[in-house]
Amino acid sequence: MNRYCLLLLLVLLYVPVSGFKTTITTNINNDGYLYSVKVNPGNIDPDKIFLLIDKSDYRLYLYEDVTLRKIYKVVFGNNDQSDKCKEGDRLTPEGTFHIQSKRFDKLWNRFMLLDYPNEASMERFHRLQTEGYLPSAATPGGGIGIHGVEWNSGIRDNYVEQRINWTLGCISMKNNDVTELYEVIKVGTPVVIRK
Repeated sequence: MNRYCLLLLLVLLYVPVSGFKTTITTNINNDGYLYSVKVNPGNIDPDKIFLLIDKSDYRLYLYEDVTLRKIYKVVFGNNDQSDKCKEGDRLTPEGTFHIQSKRFDKLWNRFMLLDYPNEASMERFHRLQTEGYLPSAATPGGGIGIHGVEWNSGIRDNYVEQRINWTLGCISMKNNDVTELYEVIKVGTPVVIRK
């Protein structure tokens, strides 16, 4: 990733998404369009994609370079929007991650694994242990990713529409949305998660 993209990712951690103008075309600038527009490998460059997941507004923003191309609705693990501390807390981690792998999944339709815990996550985890906020036997957890709903367990797209958090710390999307996203991103895609 070039330095420009890295700088943009850092800015996105601190600047509200509403401060960005969408520039898909000159005459389309409403959010409604960004929920319904279709993206596919033929109309987006996977080398320029990064994802911004905002826990406070339950949205995943798909950017191509500096252009907001699509908005998806998402849900998380716990109603508490705090940063993940340890395995079992059902919290979604915050920070900058990358897609580590992709797979079709019999439970969740598609699964895109994040590189959590990464170095920054481990530093925070060890600091919390050292400061006594976490027991020495705690572990940071893992297996955090972006996936669809668990259809066979009765968890449907309405969970996403109604903001019903149900995962163990992952990011869940509607199945059609996760299928679309899966087709356009590649392993290594940057993912910023913030509150």
